[in-house]
Amino acid sequence: MSADKEVERGRPPHQRTADDMIEQRPTEERRRSSAAMDEARLRQQAIGVRLRQMFDEVVNEQVPEEFLDILRRADSRSSENG
Repeated sequence: MSADKEVERGRPPHQRTADDMIEQRPTEERRRSSAAMDEARLRQQAIGVRLRQMFDEVVNEQVPEEFLDILRRADSRSSENG
């Protein structure tokens, strides 16, 4: 609706100033901040993926026989004392 028709209807014309238009656009700082946040999220995802891979590798490793022997001896001692 044109400004003239707004005035005819008893409404003040809506005038947009350059400041109004600038405020509605994302500022350069906001864009940089958003890009930095996106980059941080990607880094965190990559770290998470790598940590899960490492955890899976550790979980799937075989337990050394020496360690199993130590556990067996500890179990037999606790059952003798228990």
